[in-house]
Amino acid sequence: MPTPYTTLISAAELLQLSGALIADCSHDLADPQAGQRDYAAAHIPGALFLHLDRDLSAPMTGRNGRHPLPDAQAFADRLAQLGLKQNQQVIAYDRAGGGFAVRLWWMLRWLGHDAVAVLDGGWQAWVAAGGASEGVAPAPRAPGNFIRHPSLVGDVPAQGVLDNLRSAHKLVLDARAPERYAGEVEPIDPVAGHIPGAKNRFFQTNLQPDGTFKSREQLREEFTALLEDWDPRDVIHHCGSGVSGCHNLLAMTHAGLDGSLLYPGSWSEWCADPAHPVATGRAPGKQGDANT
Repeated sequence: MPTPYTTLISAAELLQLSGALIADCSHDLADPQAGQRDYAAAHIPGALFLHLDRDLSAPMTGRNGRHPLPDAQAFADRLAQLGLKQNQQVIAYDRAGGGFAVRLWWMLRWLGHDAVAVLDGGWQAWVAAGGASEGVAPAPRAPGNFIRHPSLVGDVPAQGVLDNLRSAHKLVLDARAPERYAGEVEPIDPVAGHIPGAKNRFFQTNLQPDGTFKSREQLREEFTALLEDWDPRDVIHHCGSGVSGCHNLLAMTHAGLDGSLLYPGSWSEWCADPAHPVATGRAPGKQGDANT
């Protein structure tokens, strides 16, 4: 069996690949139906469409964040219904530099499936490489034999993040834009700011101007400088709702900095609890700490 792709795959490599299950995860937080419209207009032949809100998230309760994780067993069963087989290569892509496809990458690893990669550069790279497209949904596949296995990733609940404010055993890394992290603007969630002590690494910093990821070497250099003496296994990633935080996690994994954790509820869950402290400002732990 060929060595699976486990982080990124280039458009040129995907053109030569056969037998993979391809998932279009395109989405727009400001227009939740935009991804499905884009998929309907044109997508990689045979690709399924997985909607962030409907397929990759559980219902919101008002306290569990904007994109809570679904039940793991139910999600595994759903993937099997869609035709996923044991050990089958999965390729996830979007039209936003991998900012949404990374959610499926992490969730499959959460289910113990290692053979999953994000298309580097997404739909735009596929088109630029001369890849074919179609505008009709593929015929339903026969159910696959995929089953859930022990998780390959770690996650931390809100209480664990709260406990870490006292113990400081782990570094929290926030993937949101700097102005959202600083609490200068908040276009989505009801409270602005960040988790006290968290550092900021805007996920789009992982990308080159053409929307592909920076080299392994450059990513490793940048993250090593950011983490200073922190072990990658002691890093908790988060973002607004547990999606783009996976982008930093993928970038670190691709760079050989393995073992980081995810806080899936992220800022949208954190700020929904008025007992959770909130910080503002661009320097972690330096200014604006307050209870909200």
